Amino acid sequence: MANQDRPDDLERRRRDLETALASKMPDKPDGSAGKAQGGMAGFGNALRLSSEFIAGVAVGAGLGWFIDRMAGTSPWGLIIFLLLGFGAGVLNVLRSAGQIAEFGAKPPAGGKGSDRK
Repeated sequence: MANQDRPDDLERRRRDLETALASKMPDKPDGSAGKAQGGMAGFGNALRLSSEFIAGVAVGAGLGWFIDRMAGTSPWGLIIFLLLGFGAGVLNVLRSAGQIAEFGAKPPAGGKGSDRK
C-alpha cells in the first residue's frame, strides 16, 4: 500500500492540527483569577440566553393572537406564530451563544468553507 501515511508525517499533521485549533480557541483564564466572577458571569449569560428564547416565543404568541383576533382565524394564527416564535427563539439563542454566524456574516478567509463553526 503505497498510499499509507508514515508515522512521522501523521505526527507532523497532528501537531499542525493542534496548533490550528489552539489559535482558533479563545484564551482560557489560568483559573486563579476570577473564580467568583466566573459564576456570576455564567449566571448572567444563562439569564440573557433564556430571556432571548422567552422573548422569541412570547412575540410569536402575541403576533399569532393578534392576527387571530383581527382575521378571525382562531386558533391557527396562534399555533403557526407560536411555532415560528419558538424557531426564532432557538435561532436567537444559537446566535448569542456563538454556535452559528450572524446573518450576512462572511465566512473566514483562507479556506474552502471548511473553517466554518
